[in-house]
Amino acid sequence: KTVDVDTASEKTLDPNATYAKAEFTVKGMTCAVGCAATIEKKIAKMEGVKFAKVDFEKELAMVEYDEAKVSPTALESTVTSVADIYKVVDMKNVDAFSNE
Repeated sequence: KTVDVDTASEKTLDPNATYAKAEFTVKGMTCAVGCAATIEKKIAKMEGVKFAKVDFEKELAMVEYDEAKVSPTALESTVTSVADIYKVVDMKNVDAFSNE
């Protein structure tokens, strides 16, 4: 029996968790597909992350995460672990994402 990859990788989110939203600038990205999409996928795979979007044009990352499982420091180290050229600046918690 083959396991459907999408279902297997889908995370269960704690309905009682407190979610926070963070926005930060990612410097060093050179392309939308290779850089922004890769960083977005890495963040999205983190345990406790509910939503992740990396906007290449604005150099902006928007992440909604479970405060009990994820910290801004963890988000930053995930980004910088993708490649040395990426730098996270301007990390801040927001009530709503700037594009909402």
